[in-house]
Amino acid sequence: MTDIKGLSERVAQACRVIGQLDLTKAATGHLSTRVPDTDRVLIRARGPGETGVRYTSSDEVITVDLDGKKLDGPEDLVPPREVFIHTWLYKTRPDVQAVVHAHPPTVVLFTICNKPLLPIYGGYDPSSLRLLLEGIPTYPRSVTVTNDKLGEEFAATMKGRACMMRGHGITTVGDTVEEATLTAIGLNLLAEMNYRAYMLGDPEPIPDEDIADYMSPRTPRKGGKDRDALWRYYCKLVGE
Repeated sequence: MTDIKGLSERVAQACRVIGQLDLTKAATGHLSTRVPDTDRVLIRARGPGETGVRYTSSDEVITVDLDGKKLDGPEDLVPPREVFIHTWLYKTRPDVQAVVHAHPPTVVLFTICNKPLLPIYGGYDPSSLRLLLEGIPTYPRSVTVTNDKLGEEFAATMKGRACMMRGHGITTVGDTVEEATLTAIGLNLLAEMNYRAYMLGDPEPIPDEDIADYMSPRTPRKGGKDRDALWRYYCKLVGE
């Protein structure tokens, strides 16, 4: 049997982490995960009973179906209006097990100003460099994704692990809530470093041979143990 309470707490903890790291503001932003072997999703809810992303408790995580309809949870909580970001990614991408939607200000600025994120570092943080090199599309509309049509349109734009949303925010996915959240943190780091580099002058990408080395299948990627350690670090950093 799936530990629903445990999964709900993992979603809530990830919400608290991105809230404490200022990747989103106030009550906006939401995270979700599939309930294994079902057509159900656990998602951070909205409504009178919520306390804001950085204070999310497991009681604020409700169950919805793949149409975004509430199946279980407190009466004073409802699915977020943009539940369709989550449901359409789950419906169209069987590989996706968790979704993060947040509003990191620095990333949003890049989508507004049409400034490219450049591969300006390597060893400083190889994982976020690889994220960039894999390709990060931008959803060109600045609407809130509040219906099936927009959800389907957005899901068609987002092909990889991350997507920027013009004048809006980001969405990231992963095999677990923690992995999807670490991808969001990495994308924010990439934007923060680019922003500072642009402020100093003209950012210069690292050499092509270094980029090729980081994309080589022979170059080791961070495995599960490394990701687990990184997740523990961020939890400890924000007092979790």
